[in-house]
Order: sequence, then C-alpha cells, then structure tokens
Amino acid sequence: MRYRLVVSIVSSVILLLAGAGFVTWYFVHRGFSTRNQPGKIEAMLATTLRRAAIPSHERELKMPVKGTPDVLREGMAHWADHCASCHGNNGGGETMYGKTMYPRPPDMRLASTQELSDGELYYTIKNGVRLSGMPAFGEPGDDDIDSWKLVAFIRHLPKLTEQEELQMEQLNPKTPEEFQEEREEHQFLNSDGGSASPKTSTTHHKRNTEIP
Repeated sequence: MRYRLVVSIVSSVILLLAGAGFVTWYFVHRGFSTRNQPGKIEAMLATTLRRAAIPSHERELKMPVKGTPDVLREGMAHWADHCASCHGNNGGGETMYGKTMYPRPPDMRLASTQELSDGELYYTIKNGVRLSGMPAFGEPGDDDIDSWKLVAFIRHLPKLTEQEELQMEQLNPKTPEEFQEEREEHQFLNSDGGSASPKTSTTHHKRNTEIP
C-alpha cells in the first residue's frame, strides 16, 4: 500500500514538473507579446475557466428588460461611448485597441457570444475578465439596468443596420484633436468666410459635448 502511495506521489510530481516545464518553454518560445493570437488549447482553457468562474445562479439570470426601441437606443449610446473603442461599433473588434489586445476582443455577433446566457453576458459586463482587457463596469448588484440594456444591445448586434452604425459614430468619444477640428469647422461655417446657410447645431452624447 505504501509503495503504491509513493509511486502515485512521485508520478504526480513528475507530471506537475513536466507541465511547468512545458508552460515555461511555451512562454519563452513565444514571449509575452500581445501580437500573437492565443492558441486553440489556450483559448479553450480560458473559455472553460471563464465559464466555471461565473456562479451558476448568475448564469441563470434572465434579462429584466425587453429589446424595445428605447432600450436599444440607450444601450447603443452606452456601447458607443464605453465599449466601441475596443469592440467596434458593430461588435467585430476590428479597432486600433482591439487588434493589439491579448486575447483579442471576440466578435460579439458570432455564436460564441450570442449563445451565452443573459446572465453570463451581464456578469461579464459587471465584473470584467481577469488577465484580459475587459474591465468591470457599473456598481455591484443585480439591479444595474444600464448593464442589462447593454445585454439587450449585444443581442441586437447581428442585426445592426448601416444607419445605426452612422448614428453611433456621432456618439463615439472624441479626442482633443477631433474636438479642435470640429470647433474650427463650426467657426468657419459660422463666419463671414464660410457658408451662407443658417447656423446648425449637432447633438452628441452628453459625454462628447464638452470641448476642452
């Protein structure tokens, strides 16, 4: 009996050392660059661990709001203002930040995201994902309606129209350079040397109306 126990312990130690050696070789070989896509095994392990980390009662939560035009409009505004810099307005993740993150933001329109439960999406928004670029948004608790509106909008992403994408461009955060360019354009159009047409105003999301 003691002999079998010793063999079992030694075998376990050897396997652990072999696993640690492989991981060390893997990272030394590939480095820590964020330019590489995660391998299939790494992606599978990360996805499995992420799902296991979400409590079962959280996964079972159902969306308390319906995808009405008003709810989708508010969810779209939050997405454009807070999420689009990494995920893109259309959810594809093809942005300057998204392309260089590790792991890459998933294409939110595909089945790998759309097949997640409402609770899984909500939990991810509220708590973020460790060892990734996904931060936690909102306050703790299950009554964050804004986060639920984001869940409703994520469900809508596969059906996003070109007109909606154009609207979202007006809601995206602007850099100081973009604000200055917009200010100069408005000043030109409203000056004697600009267009003779009546002055017009452009309405943006409240975060984007403050010009530094």
